[in-house]
Amino acid sequence: MTTAPQKSPVGGLSVGPAEIADGAELWRIARGSGELDLNSPYSYLLWCRDFADTTAVARDASGRPVGFVTGYLRPDAPGTLFVWQVAVEGSHRGSGVAGTLLDALSARVAAAHGLDRVEATVTPGNLASDRLFRSYARRHGADLTREVLFPSASFPVSGHEAEVLYRIGPLAPGDRADPGDPSRPRRAEPTAATAAT
Repeated sequence: MTTAPQKSPVGGLSVGPAEIADGAELWRIARGSGELDLNSPYSYLLWCRDFADTTAVARDASGRPVGFVTGYLRPDAPGTLFVWQVAVEGSHRGSGVAGTLLDALSARVAAAHGLDRVEATVTPGNLASDRLFRSYARRHGADLTREVLFPSASFPVSGHEAEVLYRIGPLAPGDRADPGDPSRPRRAEPTAATAAT
């Protein structure tokens, strides 16, 4: 299911689902984040094809992507949106784009599929993502729990930090209001460079 992009209250950006043509730009934004475990360009193209309805892309006035949130509904918990990556282009960081993207995506997924929880993994050193998900939980009046999902030893290369699972929920049905509504109060949120790999 695709929906028309919505105008964002943050800097006049529009937010909508991914398109296949966005794959290269999402890879560029991820590479420029300095925080994400960068996937192959091919994987971003596939993501934009196969998971477009669980991905949100922020676009500037020219239609160029400047930020994104990728996610998927967990097969064993279809009411749970797992957020895979969050990245915002440097020129738009610190202006609330990441929070707007996360709100827009969760509202869209809730309307299309139903949504009880949001999950993501965050490395302990990624303070921007920690603030993003804590803020999201506060805005939605939901509990946030954390536990190590993948310890450092799980990774094939040394030096990878543990991935801590953030579980946010339960989400209230009333939280599914249109996040693109300019009358909805918004506070600039720290941008996240990564939620997961």
